[in-house]
Amino acid sequence: MSVLKIISAVFFITCAQLCLAAVPIEQANWQATFTKFNAKGTLVIADERVTPAKLLVFNQERAKQRMSPASTFKIPHSLMALDAGVLKDEFQLFRWDGVERSFAGHNQDQNLRSAMRTSALWVYEIFAKQIGEKRAGEYLQKIGYGNANPSTDKGTYWVDGKLAISAEEQIAFLKKLYLNQLPFAKEHQLLVKDMMVNEAGKEWILRAKTGWEGRFGWWVGYVEWPTGPVFFALNIDTPERMADLYKREAIVRDILQSMGALPAATSKQ
Repeated sequence: MSVLKIISAVFFITCAQLCLAAVPIEQANWQATFTKFNAKGTLVIADERVTPAKLLVFNQERAKQRMSPASTFKIPHSLMALDAGVLKDEFQLFRWDGVERSFAGHNQDQNLRSAMRTSALWVYEIFAKQIGEKRAGEYLQKIGYGNANPSTDKGTYWVDGKLAISAEEQIAFLKKLYLNQLPFAKEHQLLVKDMMVNEAGKEWILRAKTGWEGRFGWWVGYVEWPTGPVFFALNIDTPERMADLYKREAIVRDILQSMGALPAATSKQ
């Protein structure tokens, strides 16, 4: 066989694997976990520990539905702020304005790490004001983030405004971040990924971010393994508001553990 034929064959096989990996596989059996936690929503998992990779989905219709990213937007927003020079580094201090907010962790001075960890909205409102709507739109278009619309009639554009992203699109964004392929400095991408670390073991690292709009909540991220990453994006309705928030992580953890994608010892009750 000629070299050209061999190359063509390899290319064909690779393309076939990629196309196969892109086909979502409905996971009707995950309904049991959603029922267990009395939750309605969707979950997308891209398991790249295997070849070809598997794209697993519960509730495909909702997985394609765009909605407010809420605080999951702090991932790209941090990158935008660093790139725009709104903050010099992760240590720059933002003085608390003295306004008492509902979450105690917000009522103190913040740096980028603490603002990300506690989801301090007021810090990111400073970023948004200094970046401006026009430049924010340019960033969002460049990274292909949902509908890339940073406009709002009231409140913040990533919670109350028009910016919207689907669970499937969250996965696509996270893959670019994992590979350091977003149009931002590599050191900034590495920093934001470091700030996303929730837990880690000898062979794995869980990086993730929660989000809550009020009516629904998110948990998005990925688990790094030596054999490859496992990406996930969940959103669920939260009719009981704060009483429902624990379900975001609980559902994802339950399913990841059933797949061997997260050690059972990390389970949170």
